Amino acid sequence: MSELRQYQEEALQAVRDSVRGGVRRLVLQAPTGSGKTLVAAAIVKGAQAKGNRMVFVVPAISLVDQALEMFYAEGIRDVGVIQANHEMTDWSRPVQIASIQTIRSRGVYPEAKVVVIDECHIIHKEHVKWLGHPDWKSVPFIGLSATPWTRGLGKIYESLLVMSTTQELIDQGYLSKFRVMAADHPDLSKVKTVAGDYHEGQLSGVMQQQGLVANIIETWRKEWGKDKTFLFCVDCAHAKALQQRFHDAGVSCAYQDAKTSSKERLEIKRGFHSGQYRVIASVGTLTTGIDYDCRCLILARPTKSEILFTQIIGRALRTAEGKDHALILDHTDTTSRLGFVTDIHHETLNDGKMAPAARSPRLPKPCPSCQYLIPIGLKVCPNCGFERKIQESKIVEREGELAEVQQFTGSFRRRRDRNPQLFPYTPTEKARFYSQLKGYGILHGYKPGWAKLKYVEKFGDWPDRSWESIAPMNAGPEVKAYITHTILKWVRSKNAQSAPVRAASSTP
Repeated sequence: MSELRQYQEEALQAVRDSVRGGVRRLVLQAPTGSGKTLVAAAIVKGAQAKGNRMVFVVPAISLVDQALEMFYAEGIRDVGVIQANHEMTDWSRPVQIASIQTIRSRGVYPEAKVVVIDECHIIHKEHVKWLGHPDWKSVPFIGLSATPWTRGLGKIYESLLVMSTTQELIDQGYLSKFRVMAADHPDLSKVKTVAGDYHEGQLSGVMQQQGLVANIIETWRKEWGKDKTFLFCVDCAHAKALQQRFHDAGVSCAYQDAKTSSKERLEIKRGFHSGQYRVIASVGTLTTGIDYDCRCLILARPTKSEILFTQIIGRALRTAEGKDHALILDHTDTTSRLGFVTDIHHETLNDGKMAPAARSPRLPKPCPSCQYLIPIGLKVCPNCGFERKIQESKIVEREGELAEVQQFTGSFRRRRDRNPQLFPYTPTEKARFYSQLKGYGILHGYKPGWAKLKYVEKFGDWPDRSWESIAPMNAGPEVKAYITHTILKWVRSKNAQSAPVRAASSTP
């Protein structure tokens, strides 16, 4: 068996201490690429040494053979499989591998002194039923997951042990560093939310916009253009459209979804590592239990789920020879909304109750020059050197001429405010107004959508999408005056609402 790292040894000892202390339902959080399989193998070895039968439960039938392969690689050969017509079926073996679906369909729980639940954040009704069964009350159930944050998980497990964090493993060199580019992304404001995530049908329609699909290919060629790339898509139609666009661009791209057979997946994996396929377009796969050498990841599948987001990004964080970092091309704005995966962390299990309101974490912001997502606290873009300090400009671009900023101060501005029909804004002036709003928002730490809302307040329609590529500018006197005006207007409104109401006097 492979030698355990120090943090793995400490985690294994913590599991043992918890079980000895009477904990029978515990979860071990192990980040993607941290060596969770090694710890699982060590738990199996420990059970074997004591003569205890144990069951290793996976969340899908397709993962049974993968678990079997993992055990064999670690020298654990006395293993049987609980699955119809499987060549390794043997009830006499002390270690059994089973999917939760097979256990549910058979209606009988296999004999065991220890049960390990792999990917325990994926909860099936049969899990809940089994862990809550009175006959199994004294049997330890150990859940393993990189993302044990599912709502209600704390109702069926008692304790959470954190083996390590993603940031700690990156700092120690066990996981790869990564860079995130905030690539072109669509407006998802009108996509409904279902069960905590985007409505798949509506999302697919938005993500298949011709311009966006084309830009995904262009961005990849510009920023990466090499092999070992994962492409995460919304649904089959979306993935096949992107596969075809890659092919049209002369880039080999495989396709994989939940119905892809184990044999086909193995062929794709071999082709991926040999260079036959430079990209794999995936739908609902490649998110758990895989160890491919992925170096570039295209996120074309928006999500509101921290779990799915962390699992996806984790695919690119495994270290490999010659790999100094992973590149994430985020076409979804997910990183800007949820933060980097290194910032997503929970110390307790979710028991299903409403959590107390927490202060939102400060999120990374895209570099105005190259769209690299800059971590909070850095003023200079690590990718292109752009300094996030907005320079004062005294020149205003107008159609047909260059005009000094003084033209928009004093009486001219007041006349324009009072008579907008006589002094209309040109498209160029509107674009500049919007870029200054963006600059004001960045300097004051406002959310990315603030500038758009202020622009709508001012002009009554949304800014042109092409203006998103315009670099933010320092707010000039006109924009500052407008913002001050809206703030004062809001304050006066609030004061009026909070003023005490005086009773009308009456004459006797």
